Parts: sequence; C-alpha cells; structure tokens
Amino acid sequence: MIMQGKKGVILGIANKKSIAYGIAKACEEQGATMAITFLNERFEEKLAPVADELNCNGRFYPCDVSKPEEIATLRESLKKDLGEIDFVVHSIAFAPKEGLSGRFVDISKEAFDIAMDISVYSLIELARELKPIMSSNCSILTLSYYGGVKYIPNYNLMGVAKAALEMTTKYLAEDLGKDGIRVNAISAGPIKTLAAAGIGDFSFMLKWNSAHAPLKQNVTIEQVGNSGMYLLSNLSSGVTGEIHYVDAGYNIMGMPAVKFDENGKPHIAWNGEN
Repeated sequence: MIMQGKKGVILGIANKKSIAYGIAKACEEQGATMAITFLNERFEEKLAPVADELNCNGRFYPCDVSKPEEIATLRESLKKDLGEIDFVVHSIAFAPKEGLSGRFVDISKEAFDIAMDISVYSLIELARELKPIMSSNCSILTLSYYGGVKYIPNYNLMGVAKAALEMTTKYLAEDLGKDGIRVNAISAGPIKTLAAAGIGDFSFMLKWNSAHAPLKQNVTIEQVGNSGMYLLSNLSSGVTGEIHYVDAGYNIMGMPAVKFDENGKPHIAWNGEN
C-alpha cells in the first residue's frame, strides 16, 4: 500500500464531511498510521468515533493553534506515541463573521489579525514546532481555495488569508527543502463543509462551479483526499512548493459560456447547454 509505514498527524477535521477527513481516510486506506486533533471539548465528543474509525488507537489530541502551549504539547504527544512523523496536514482556517460579509474596506484590524494568525501563521508555527520530530522526507500539506487568487463574492478576508497561505507554502518549501521536507497546498473546488456554511450564497457557488468547470461537476472529499494522499506519499517525492488544483478544472476558465436571447441579452449556459 502506498502509505504503508508512514506516520503523521492531521489537524482540522470537523466532521466526516471535512476535506481533512477525506485526506485522512485515503491515507488510512493506504496503510498510514495517524493521529488527529480536535479544537475543544465540543469537537472531542463529535470526533471520538472518527478517531476510532481511522484506527488512531488513542492518538487523539487537543490542539487549538491559537495557543502555542497546545502545539508544544502536541509535539510531545506525537513524539511519545509515534516517534518521527512523515506527514502533517494543516486544514485550519478561520475568519470572524464580519470578515465574510459587508464591505471589505470596513474589516477591522482585529478581524484581520485573527484570520491571519489562525489561517496562515499557524502553518509556520506548526512547521517550526513539529520539525524536531519530522523525518528527513516529511511532507506538509495545507488547504487553499481559488479565492486566494481571484475575487470570489462573500469570501472577502478569507481570500486575503488564502493568498498569504499560498505564499507561505512556497517560502516554507524553499526554507525546509534543505532538510528534505516538502510543503504543498491543495486548492480544492467548493465542497459542502462546515467551514463553507459561513460563506454567503454558497449554493449558487456550487451551481456556478459545476456549470463552468470543464468536467461539469463539483469535486468530492474523496477526490481531494486521494490527491492529498498522493502529495503526502513518496509518489510526489519530487514535488514541493506547489498549489495543486483539485476543482474539476474550474481554475483554467477565463470566461463562462454565454449565449444571447432574441433581445441580445446574455444568458449564462448551465450544465453544459450550448
């Protein structure tokens, strides 16, 4: 199996609809041994059955990345239970509600700082704090979205955070490459996750993407999970600093398909209609 003998940790599973769960499941099915984390007591109760399903065997730890002491404790727990680790999945992002609605110019400094700290700086901090227990061919993977490259309605502050996350991925890849550590990101298409629930008009976003992506569909957590597993495995040993799109090809499109009615008004084509 592709991940046989690999050991790692996955941060950011919220439930079985999470992209991080899709990655964890793909890795577990390919023989990986893993630990997962939970944010607080509420998530601990919800995720305990998921930890069992993924055969974590007690490797189920609290980690709020806004608290440096919990990251340090996570490192010691991983060292004790796994020794060296071969992969880290960072699937963590947050912006206060005000950062996802209203006018972008009105976003407060406090909201900006929170979004950047949790969504971006946490990747740097995790890489630094877990580095002492990383193997010489460890792979780090984070999750981005197209809203970090192009304007997406209602994504606002999170788009800026994802842009920073993608450049952080590249700078970390260069810095850690000398140690044999790879750092990549997946930019997944829109998926109905807990995080997506905070984005306005998300159902329209799903419809728009499925209509205009070359494959005429939205991606699933299984599809993203398999791509994530590839980037964590030795199959991608020559890949680092990449933003890998798993979005049914939506990111290549420069213009949506449009036709005009008898009055010359544009009509957006849906579901592959001509």
